[in-house]
Amino acid sequence: MGKKLGRAKKKSKLNAKLEDAEVTKAPHTFVFPRGHVGSNVQQLVTDMRRVMEPFTASKLKVRKKNVLKDFVSVAGPLGVSHFISFSKTTNGVNMRIARLPKGPAMHFKVLKYSLSKDIISMLKRPKSAQGQYRTAPLLVLNEFKTKESNEKIPDLDSVNPQKLCATMLQNMFPSINIHKVNLNHVQRCVLFNCVDNNRIEFRHYNINVKPIGMSRRIKKIVTQQNVPNLGKFADVSEYLTNKGDGSASESEVELDDQNNEVELPQKMVGAGNMKNHQSAIRLTELGPRMMLELFKVEEGMHDGEVLYHSFIEKTEEEKTITRIAREKKKSAKALRKKQQDINIKKKEEEKLENKKRSIAGMKRKADEDPDDDKQYYRDEVGSDPEEDLSPPKKFRKNRPSNFKSKNEKSTANKFKSKSSLKRGMPQRNVSSKSKNSKKFVSTQRKTGATRRK
Repeated sequence: MGKKLGRAKKKSKLNAKLEDAEVTKAPHTFVFPRGHVGSNVQQLVTDMRRVMEPFTASKLKVRKKNVLKDFVSVAGPLGVSHFISFSKTTNGVNMRIARLPKGPAMHFKVLKYSLSKDIISMLKRPKSAQGQYRTAPLLVLNEFKTKESNEKIPDLDSVNPQKLCATMLQNMFPSINIHKVNLNHVQRCVLFNCVDNNRIEFRHYNINVKPIGMSRRIKKIVTQQNVPNLGKFADVSEYLTNKGDGSASESEVELDDQNNEVELPQKMVGAGNMKNHQSAIRLTELGPRMMLELFKVEEGMHDGEVLYHSFIEKTEEEKTITRIAREKKKSAKALRKKQQDINIKKKEEEKLENKKRSIAGMKRKADEDPDDDKQYYRDEVGSDPEEDLSPPKKFRKNRPSNFKSKNEKSTANKFKSKSSLKRGMPQRNVSSKSKNSKKFVSTQRKTGATRRK
């Protein structure tokens, strides 16, 4: 009988079987801070982790000693495809999005931001669906210029930053199959709105669907579980036609508009959201909210050639000089790596040779058996030793080097006492002490005899 599996191992095996191939192929992200950022930026990092759930490490722990190389080494086995890092300088907060393993990396300047707790505190009726973070959000890109204008001839070396940014953001979120998607799983929405040339607005919403095409009183009867109080009315028609209680207030906007009307292809969660019926979509902001500015695009993981920079423009000569310097640096690094591999291989070979040499020496020592005292006695004396004189072989091997028998100890003590007398060391008067003790015993006997009398 094999050992029984624990509850945790059974659960992990079951989850591994249930994990779909689409989940493994979906892009995964790491969201982490770089350096000292402060409490507000740290809270922004946690809010972004909530946005990127469930395909992110929501409890990722970062230490001060961790560098980018540590995250790259861990990301491969875990299937992480993107990094989102936040850093803080004297000029402001920066955000970087990098694609693993060979880039590119995009640098954004966070012009202004609002945390999730601030946005929720501003809302009059904040809403959050149960289990809305169990599925990935829906990505919406607006006003991104992905195509070149017909008037300008595109240069081969030039890069369209908006097109590159749009493709990077699309690859960060899992793709959706329109024919197989379940609309009940689409509960959140992420919006990237390109305001100006390189300024992007980021928003995060909750998606809710409400039935339309009926009055507010009928909607109350359909959606609410409790039946409204009809004691004031003689008939149900009075409740439906009366303009008093149940009408829409000024703060609540009716969404019976053509822009918000949608015909549902599936039945969705909520009363009245039936298939092939008209419904209205309501968006409630969850946060965080950011205004980003793209200012730099570079190849690789923050160590390649700069493809685009909004602040710095270089000539062709400067570009060639930086390219040559970068190639020299890469070649020197490759040579150092090669030399390190050769040194490691050499040390391993030396280690194996020493091991073989030590094993051969141990075998030779066992064959020679230099600790055989009987053979040594035969060679020196010419006869076999007596059995009483030679100790057993096991005891002789196990006893320590400073081991001494009782006879040896007694002779050593005698030698010490004689040497101390020769040197003139003070000795205790043993005979006087013994005489005193005898006197004490005799006096005790005499006192005992007198008492008896």
